[in-house]
Amino acid sequence: MRAERRHDIDWLRVIAIGLLLIYHIAIIFQPWAMFIGFIKSDESLQSLWKPMTMLNVWRIPLLFYVSGMGLYFAMRKRNWKQLLLDRTKRILLPFAFGIVAIVPLHMFIFQKYYNLPLSYYPHQGHLWFLGNIFVYVILLLPLCYYLKKNEDGLIKRALSTIMSHPGGPLLISLFFVIEVLLVRPQLFSLYAQTWHGFFNGLLAFFFGFLLVYSGKTFWQTVLKWRWLYVGVAIVLYGIRFIVFATEAPSYLTAIESNCWILAVFGFGYKYLNKPSKTLTYLSQAAYPVYIIHMFALYAGALFILPLEIAPVLQFIGIIMFTFTMCYFIYEFIIRRIRILRPLFGMTVKNSRKPSQITNEIPQEFILENSSSEFSEDLIK
Repeated sequence: MRAERRHDIDWLRVIAIGLLLIYHIAIIFQPWAMFIGFIKSDESLQSLWKPMTMLNVWRIPLLFYVSGMGLYFAMRKRNWKQLLLDRTKRILLPFAFGIVAIVPLHMFIFQKYYNLPLSYYPHQGHLWFLGNIFVYVILLLPLCYYLKKNEDGLIKRALSTIMSHPGGPLLISLFFVIEVLLVRPQLFSLYAQTWHGFFNGLLAFFFGFLLVYSGKTFWQTVLKWRWLYVGVAIVLYGIRFIVFATEAPSYLTAIESNCWILAVFGFGYKYLNKPSKTLTYLSQAAYPVYIIHMFALYAGALFILPLEIAPVLQFIGIIMFTFTMCYFIYEFIIRRIRILRPLFGMTVKNSRKPSQITNEIPQEFILENSSSEFSEDLIK
């Protein structure tokens, strides 16, 4: 049986990674950039941070939700041994390779920019996301396979009933509220290599699985009530921005975060669930670009920040440099050199015909033998 292709989920993943690049570039122009290991511009653009404070409470949880959804689809044609082997090749291998060969590259650029002694040491850097996902797969696999074996059971029927009401998806927020009340993060948006980021991601990953597991009812609900969710998110963001200077209590931010995500799912389901050649290409590029983007970003900062131009033009210039460099590295190196493909989570060879391949939504951040793979020769 052919699985339904969810182009909207593909688009959301691609868009989220694009926003991640812009978000990281915006950090360069903040006065605190060096405190988190970023190259810092001498001239700040603090106005950039206002829209970023809206994005930073849901952009990473959204990717974890999508990754959990991918796990459900991966399990439909694999036993647990096959799944672990595949996740090891597709996630753990790029994660390990990135730690020793990719992350040190932008650390070298940082050292060069500030005339520091060049030194090398492995570090997970921005690839912490991949490490978390692999751990989530290990932790949740027994429970997820139990649910899979009981797809006609009481749990699925109960989930479907709950998700049929507009308040059903909102109930998920309660678990995220409990998480921040127990962990007490310094800032809600500090996900990288923190216990808050780990447990927030674990919840988002698991609920992403459950939302797809519950059936089409969830998607029909977020489609119908998308304006409600975006309205609540806007109100909560307004409160956070005006009353709390963008840093509201984490329990309010947890609710806001999930409202944004539910709205994104609803609008995406309505407007983005369409195939296109552009999506096919971008879906395949997203994972490698995520892995290399910090190197390209730091290289852009190295060359552009010394230029005597307005900081706004520097910001635009670094965006253009980063996206262009990522494209060239992906298109002419990673994509075309066979030995590099598995190191960036890409399949080495796909000899099957398009008609023999089942389209799936992204699997743990990457596409699983999707149309991006079998149409590669047509895109070149």
